[in-house]
Amino acid sequence: MSSLDAPPELKPELVPHGGSPSVLGATVTAEGVNFAVYSETASALWVSIYDELDNEVGRFELDGHDEHVHHGLVAGIGAGVKYGFRADGEYNPDQGYFFDPNKLLVDPYARRLDRVFVRSPRLRLPRSDAVDTAPLMPKGIVIGASNKPAHPRRRLPGLFYELNVRGYTMRHPSVQGPLRGTIAGLTTRRVIEHLQYLGVDTVELMPVAAFIDDGHLPALGLTNAWGYNPVAYFALDPRLAPRGPQELRHMTDTYRRAGISVILDVVYNHTGEGDANGPILSLKGLDARTYYRHVEVDGRQQPVNDTGTGNTLRCDHPATQRLVVESLRYWVEEMGVSGFRFDLAPVLGREPGFNPNAPLLQMIKSDPLLGKAILVAEPWDPGPGGYQLGQFGKEFREWNDTYRDEVRSFWRGDQSKIGALAGKVAGSAEIFNFAGRRPSHGVNFLAVHDGFTLADLVSYAEKHNEANGEGNRDGHNHNSSWNCGVEGPTDDPKVLALRRRDVRALIATLLLSRGVPLIQQGDELGRTQKGNNNAYAQDNEITWLDWESADGALVDYVAAVHAFRKAHPALTHDHFLSGHADKNGRRDVVWLHPDGREMGPQDWNDPTSSVLGMQLAQHEDVVLVWFNRRVEAVQARLPAGAWQVAIVSDDKAQATIADGSLRLPARAVVVLVPAPSDQA
Repeated sequence: MSSLDAPPELKPELVPHGGSPSVLGATVTAEGVNFAVYSETASALWVSIYDELDNEVGRFELDGHDEHVHHGLVAGIGAGVKYGFRADGEYNPDQGYFFDPNKLLVDPYARRLDRVFVRSPRLRLPRSDAVDTAPLMPKGIVIGASNKPAHPRRRLPGLFYELNVRGYTMRHPSVQGPLRGTIAGLTTRRVIEHLQYLGVDTVELMPVAAFIDDGHLPALGLTNAWGYNPVAYFALDPRLAPRGPQELRHMTDTYRRAGISVILDVVYNHTGEGDANGPILSLKGLDARTYYRHVEVDGRQQPVNDTGTGNTLRCDHPATQRLVVESLRYWVEEMGVSGFRFDLAPVLGREPGFNPNAPLLQMIKSDPLLGKAILVAEPWDPGPGGYQLGQFGKEFREWNDTYRDEVRSFWRGDQSKIGALAGKVAGSAEIFNFAGRRPSHGVNFLAVHDGFTLADLVSYAEKHNEANGEGNRDGHNHNSSWNCGVEGPTDDPKVLALRRRDVRALIATLLLSRGVPLIQQGDELGRTQKGNNNAYAQDNEITWLDWESADGALVDYVAAVHAFRKAHPALTHDHFLSGHADKNGRRDVVWLHPDGREMGPQDWNDPTSSVLGMQLAQHEDVVLVWFNRRVEAVQARLPAGAWQVAIVSDDKAQATIADGSLRLPARAVVVLVPAPSDQA
């Protein structure tokens, strides 16, 4: 390299006692960069400054100490400089202390990292080995203040679409070259047009924060495809945003103009530092006892594992609460996201048992910015008492796994499911109808990232996770799935027709139910994961959408059914059904037996009941939906009046009306509306 090509020499200097504790992380000031980090138990903290060639050009002890915040001002540097922290103090892993100045630590408040996290045994070596981990670690990159405020889209969600950045874009024909696998790739015109065609108004990005692979994956030649193993809560993973945080900001601005909100799937329940034997990357090296929950066992402080990953964030501690709230505000204020889906959300309220009024949950709900955002809880975690569906209050929407389980079971043919089907398509009132909540507080889904795709749900009776390298032991065993006669791939046209028919019936059920529907990416294309119901480690063609093989007719069908849903208040009016009549004598719901009578106790209690009619009314809008899971066609007596068929889920069958009866095709959903008066 010539002298003309050499980067400018950095000459950082500590300004004695010039720092401020008010803003954590790295903040550009007129005098240099202010560094501040929280630790209750560190005896000393340093910031290491690196040049463009990764040479450490300065190491400065943070000489300010206020309320457990170590801070210092370094002159001679500014935006773009690379840095990391080092911490000293007691080293006693049995008591939850991991201080080691040889370990370079990522700033929990870093806005950008210069590289991805890569596992190495050296990241977890004991202090006595005196191995400097700086060559192995990502460095934070100082970001200047943004002078362009974000304007998040503020609309209630009507259709969620769960999307994995790499899985969605790696094989998309309109996403080329370096844009594949990135957030920038999602701004391609045809990507957005596809979402608009479906009627998606809220995209839920699976985790995009910087993460590290699970410890056992490198030896298997696998990598994490989902991102549920975060390390830095403010920084995008460089694989997804190689050009920095503005990739996300550009995406949210672009999607807002297209009428689509962007929310982030966030993981404030654990980090990728694992248990006591895991790597030391950030919070563990700064103050493990503050940021992670511990429990005393035989005189030792062991990390609590309510997440199944080796550690659990201590969300009842003020420092962790500040980290969570300030990072959430960053994503909204500066990146323009419209809200969040909280992975394993009960951890946010653990004290250690779950408290729905826990301080962190209340801080999020009452925050003037976050309280207006779309808030969605995954209302369970694997810890004791972790299943908390329905307990997150009216500010949150909640993933409703009972919808998935009961609707799947009905269509699989399980007995005694007719009442459960009615309860789910009516909005799960038994879960949400209290304390001012509405059907829209429930997020209905049939398939999401952790489970079968919709096509696999009707193609595999058992999971097939051998590719994950765990002997098919991982993933859920109870899937309420079926294979239509052949397990997995087949060329049998009869089996393929049965599967196609069932997928379309499931989609119709989802989109005609009260509550907010969620579609997993690619289910509208008919995608498969080859029976893998836990494809977290498959950053390959198992999870990358095969756009070239997309079922275009299925895409059109999903778009049409969703458009029908949006056009009919009887389907979307956000109230729980009562069966009571309005002032015009019209009841909001009537449940019908195929004989034409209202369903009675004997019908609801008949374990073999397989056909159900749901007549909905909202003012002048009337919709009649029939569900038939039988393998043969059924005659259903219609209510008085003239009706016309609007939707038949099985497009290869006919639903005909004659003499006041409807021929319901086998394994189908049929929707009718009143015929215009000139056709009556």
